[in-house]
This record gives sequence, structure tokens and C-alpha cells, in this order.
Amino acid sequence: MTATGPTITPAVRGGAAATIGVEEEFVLVDFRTGRPHLRSLEVIEAGRELGIDLTVELSRCQIETATAVCTHPQDLRAQLHRTRAAAADAAARAGCRLVAVGTPIFEPPAGSITATPRYQRMAQHFGGIADGVICGCHVHIGVDDRDRAVQLINHLRPWLPTLLALTANSPIADGRDTGYASWRYLRWGRWPSAGVPPQCTSAADYDAAVESLLATGTILDPRMVYWDARISARHPTVEIRVADVPATVEETVTLATLVYALAARATAAIERGEAAPSVGRELLRAACWRAARDGLAGRGVDVHSAQLVPAAELIRRLLVQAGPVLEELDAYRSVHDTLASILDRGNGAIRQRRIREHGGSFADVIADAARRTVEGCTS
Repeated sequence: MTATGPTITPAVRGGAAATIGVEEEFVLVDFRTGRPHLRSLEVIEAGRELGIDLTVELSRCQIETATAVCTHPQDLRAQLHRTRAAAADAAARAGCRLVAVGTPIFEPPAGSITATPRYQRMAQHFGGIADGVICGCHVHIGVDDRDRAVQLINHLRPWLPTLLALTANSPIADGRDTGYASWRYLRWGRWPSAGVPPQCTSAADYDAAVESLLATGTILDPRMVYWDARISARHPTVEIRVADVPATVEETVTLATLVYALAARATAAIERGEAAPSVGRELLRAACWRAARDGLAGRGVDVHSAQLVPAAELIRRLLVQAGPVLEELDAYRSVHDTLASILDRGNGAIRQRRIREHGGSFADVIADAARRTVEGCTS
């Protein structure tokens, strides 16, 4: 089911259709209390017994899953169902519950940093910044040429705030409503290498920016380039990292499909010699802040006019931009229907708040999030 045709230019990856993969991060919580459970190593071991490779994250109350490399975004759906189901099963075997939220409802206990040399070095160097737990979703698009990867990032930059608003799933942290739809994004922004990527002119320009972060001790290794879109330090991919981990598999599939479609449209524009829109980093930072604050429930920034518009309108424009590629992928109807459902029923942030507004407890929020984490999944 590989797409062909003039819109999807197969130039992202050396003459073949672009590849795509997804990584998701999750919180492990205690079944009884709902508080973060520092049992990632036990969950990973249980995952091995189930035949799934899970990886540790900065905190011992987190794990990460990863799909295989796919050639069509819709191939991700079955994989994400399997990985979430298996991860939830592994968590249960280790006495935990798997929850897809951008930040845990309650903070983990002290001493939660994972005991690997790299994470311990990060904690020592960056101090309290390392304490906050955040769970994101990373979409990888295969790109063999690093100069092309930089151009692709430049074309995708204007869409980062809308993708963040769409997936916002962390309004509650430390047992309180933070006032933001994505508290994860604000917490992530404390890292000095996080946030909006610079608009670079070439791979050499990008590498010089990374080298300056290394030379000043702002990062300890290239994997700590935490920009919302970056060239992966480990894979031949562009990695879109702006999103909270979505509440459901369908929302993750929709996010990944939209990123794939935007990348395909951008690739076609690059092939035609079109320059990326010039959006200042400060305006884009403001737009991401607004997206983190309001999510889908309020307004967002039109980065071309620097005006506030309803967030739903920005989602509509995103669908229009991605539409031609989605049609060729035979994915337009599924993406359209999922977006309509999200706008009607709410994304993770809206659902969490709605439970509280109707008198639900934090335990109810956690239980609902855990249920939605594996919605439609089978082990």
C-alpha cells in the first residue's frame, strides 16, 4: 500500500518512499495509589519474556516503546496496538499500570533517576532540571541526506505548534491543574537545548549549532539536542519531538500520518526549489507557548500573520495542507474522522480536565487515562 503519484515525491529517501517510525514514552504508576512506580527495570524484564523490547528513560517510572521502520504510516496502527498492549501486560506483571500522559499526575519520589552512567551524569550536571518526568511521542521520517534533512526541518517548523496543540495531554502535574494543556512542553523547555529548532541553511550550519552547544557544556552529547525537530543522532531520520505522548493509539497514528504527509509535501516543495517559509524563532516560540497553554480548547498563533485564531481553525488548515498526500495514501478519511472526533470529544488534556470538572478524583483521571492508553489494543 505504498503511495505513488506526483504529490508524494519519493525523494526524501534516495529514490524510495520515505520511511516512518514512532517512539512513545509512558509513565508507570502503582495500581492502588496511582503514584509513579519506580519499576522500569522489572517492566523491561517482563517485556523480554513477552518478546517486546522496551527501553529505560531518565526516570525509573518511565519506559519507551518503538515501532519497526515502516514504509506507510498506516502500517503503524497494528504495531502501536501490539506494543502498547504488550507494554501494558509487562507493566501489570511487574505490579504497575501503564499510562499515556505527558506528565504524571503525581510526582515521583526522590532518587528516581535511572542508574545508567549517562543519566546519572546528566542529573549531576543539570541538577533539578532532571527531576521532572515528561513523556513525549517522537515521529521519525527517513532522510538519507543531511542537507535535505535540514531543509525538511525548515519546512516543518511552522507546523510544530499545531502538532503540539493537537496532542496536548498533560494539564495535571504534582496533583494540581497547571493551567496549561501541555505542562510537559513547559517542563521540557527548562532544558537549555530544548525548544524550537533554529532555521539552518545547511547540514554544516546545523552541525555548527550543535557544536556550540557541546563546546559550552549546554549538552553533554549530541543525543541531548532536544529541539522540537532535529536530525537524529542515531538514525538517518528527521525526528519530530514536539508532541506529548497521545492518549490513544488512534491519536498517535493520526499524528504520525500528518507528519508523514507534511514531510511529503515539503519534499515536493524542496524538489521544486521552493524556500521554506521564514518564521522567526521568537514568533515560533510564542506560538508553541500558546499551543502548550491552550491546546485545542482556545486559540493558537497563525505564524504567518502573527495573529490569534481558534485552535480548531489551525487544525483545519493542517488537514488542508496534508490533504492531497492523505488522499494518495488512502488515509484522508481516517485522519479526517479522527480529527473530527478529537475536536468533538477532546484530546487528552480536555478529557483529563473534564473528569475533574464533573467531580472526578485524580484516581478517576488516572484510571481513564490508563484505559485509553490501551483502547482497541489486544495482547
